[in-house]
Amino acid sequence: MDPPMITALAALILLELLKNKVNRNVWVEPVLSNRLTSGIFHSMFSAHRDNPHKFFSYYRMSVNSFDELLSIISQRIKKQDTNMRRSITPAERLAVTLRYLASGANFTDLEYDFQISRKTIPFIVKETCQAYSQELAPLEMPKPNKEKWINIAEKFYKEANFPNCVGAIDGKHIRIVCLPNAGSKYYNYKKYHSIILLAVVDADYCFTFIDIGAPGRESDSSIFKSSNFGQKLTRSQLDLPEPIHLPNNMGNPRVPFVFVGDAAFGLNKNVMRPFSLRNIDTPKKTFNYRLSRARRFVECAFGILSNKWRIFHSSIIINPQSAKYIIKAACVLHNFVRRRDGYQFEDTIRCDMEEFDEVQAVGGRSSGISVRDSFVQYFNGPGAVPWQNRMIH
Repeated sequence: MDPPMITALAALILLELLKNKVNRNVWVEPVLSNRLTSGIFHSMFSAHRDNPHKFFSYYRMSVNSFDELLSIISQRIKKQDTNMRRSITPAERLAVTLRYLASGANFTDLEYDFQISRKTIPFIVKETCQAYSQELAPLEMPKPNKEKWINIAEKFYKEANFPNCVGAIDGKHIRIVCLPNAGSKYYNYKKYHSIILLAVVDADYCFTFIDIGAPGRESDSSIFKSSNFGQKLTRSQLDLPEPIHLPNNMGNPRVPFVFVGDAAFGLNKNVMRPFSLRNIDTPKKTFNYRLSRARRFVECAFGILSNKWRIFHSSIIINPQSAKYIIKAACVLHNFVRRRDGYQFEDTIRCDMEEFDEVQAVGGRSSGISVRDSFVQYFNGPGAVPWQNRMIH
């Protein structure tokens, strides 16, 4: 090939490369430019910060809580800038994730709001939720020790007039949309896909223990027994205090510390459930009423959780493993915000999560009957409250 031909060919190749570069720049730059000028974080975040009410409504926490949370997880979610583009900052990543949890919006809607690629947003959400679990969970949901259990029991006695209660327990089916290759194990008997959230709540509406991930197809009778919490309870590995006398009841045997649940949980020495309503007498009605007053804390906690983080108002459209990170993150954030910003009473009234059905007892049922009978005698004797007869009739 003669030199003029070589020169001409080289010129054509150079022109083609320049054309591709121009096309690539035309595709990349508007997206980047739009995010930095029109994306809701860059265009509205400062205005939101200047209006505490709007900030709380949009991100479901106060400005101070947002800043504290950012300081805790910032290093874990920070990315490096490159020569090609600026990275998405930790503050923006946090904002995207909080908005996803708070609104229940799909990734396409968030793409339009934040001007971030729909393919990028799921990774941001997953990484940020993992950061909540790794950095925030040890602070907001530490493993209780004997002293902590006793403090919880004292608060339940003060708020619900139920002594020796160390938590209210309940389980919910969290709706998910499974990918085609996920199989049928998440398809439950209620005809939708779900993951199980089992939770223990204290008298401040905070989660002390959560167990996430049992596939919805598992029978309700096996979920509690196979859960991490259920196994620790059965093996006496929760570091519960030793049994003590109920208040003003020194003449009777000591009573163990207990968790209270509804009819979905089996009866044993550390789990109290209500009596069946069939042929029930007044003392047992009284017990059921007193137990329901303590159990309402977990129902209220789930109400606060689902109404603050509206991701729970519809099916979570993500793979089951990522859904577990999201559910745990929401529970940890629930505690974080609850302790700093409180809650709204109306959020406790309604919970859109599906209940368990009745399950079998865990452990020795005879010991559970004996403990429950001790509470029946106590609530109809030295532990009676003035209004209970009016409430059961």
